[in-house]
Amino acid sequence: MAPRTLVILNPMSRAGVTARRWTSVERKLREVLGTIEVEQTRGPRDAERLAREGARAGFERIVVAGGDGTLSEVTSGLLEAGLGDAVEVGLLPLGTGGDFPRSLGLPRDLDSAIACIAAGIRRRVDAGRVRYIDLRGREVATHFLNVMSAGISGFIVEGMKSTTRALGGTAAFLIATLRGVVRYRAEPVRLRVDGECVYEGPLLLAVAANGRYFGGGMAVAPKAELDDGLLDIVWVPEISKRRLIAKLGLIYRGRHLDEPEIGYRRGRVVEMEALAGSVPLEIDGEFRGALPARVEILPNALSLVGPVG
Repeated sequence: MAPRTLVILNPMSRAGVTARRWTSVERKLREVLGTIEVEQTRGPRDAERLAREGARAGFERIVVAGGDGTLSEVTSGLLEAGLGDAVEVGLLPLGTGGDFPRSLGLPRDLDSAIACIAAGIRRRVDAGRVRYIDLRGREVATHFLNVMSAGISGFIVEGMKSTTRALGGTAAFLIATLRGVVRYRAEPVRLRVDGECVYEGPLLLAVAANGRYFGGGMAVAPKAELDDGLLDIVWVPEISKRRLIAKLGLIYRGRHLDEPEIGYRRGRVVEMEALAGSVPLEIDGEFRGALPARVEILPNALSLVGPVG
């Protein structure tokens, strides 16, 4: 018997393209998965509520029709309510960046992605929990599946609001990244991994990764695994704009970890503290606030349905 399925649809994903194509996507879903119920998000963080309510209502499978940000909200809604074991989660990759599907090995083709969900192959994956300062200056906590990062990445994600996405996610992120390289000023930050100070000084970027990709296809943590119980921590100290631009190609290809300027550690807890100024942060591609932040890994937190790896 097919699991009772709730689809959480973010109609604004991919700058509203998802809403315009949803009728045909929904038809394919019903053909392959059978009976489904669809709920649309009404605004930021609404997917958290829908996920909690769906799990409590007895749905056995939640399909996320959106991007990395919507998946992150569903993850947070389930885990904050202690419902990580109540449902399996599938993903239709309809967002702009598509970074988490790359780590999961999920095909971007919708027919293939739907077939993966229908096959019902489960995989337990880790999640991250991060405590940070939100845009209202409050200390809050949330969860993520892919990446939390601070520094120029937070500045870039905020700048994405004014960047056209007509050329696709990778091009949009690249344009925003180049703008960020020109405009961002590194602030001093202290990084601790499992209680040990690994860096202190002006910092361009710090990443706590569960998945491998961020920024529309940058392989920022090429050694990361979704189920190893560890975060991959990558940091880039202040370097010249020319050198940073030269290294972007290495980061896209995941060949940057051997560069002498770039730091890399693995651990279960990372703490990031701004020593001066304000250092912005993003979580799964969404601008959320600023440091300080404390990130910890939650092993085997959630069941995803799709490719094995």
